[in-house]
Amino acid sequence: MATMKIKKGDMVKVIAGKDKDKEGKVISVNKKDNKVLVEGINMVTKHAKPSMANQQGGILHQEAPIDLSNVMLLHNGKATRVGFKMDGDKKVRVAKATGEVID
Repeated sequence: MATMKIKKGDMVKVIAGKDKDKEGKVISVNKKDNKVLVEGINMVTKHAKPSMANQQGGILHQEAPIDLSNVMLLHNGKATRVGFKMDGDKKVRVAKATGEVID
């Protein structure tokens, strides 16, 4: 499977959808479905029944996954595409806008 261009902990900007132009930190990445969970983005309302874990129940607001194609990596506060480059024998991510190594 190909390497993901977005990783957990990255700052991303939403480029399409109802939360367009919002920014947030990636909480988790689902490689199989090509989706990411971003903090404060794509909030949905979930109705929870009272249970042992959640005594109160009620209405909860939580993030829903967003498609990977709808987010762009932020590097130095600027949205950029991501490429890969071999740095010696190590594969590193590179910001296409500046050519700088991301990690």
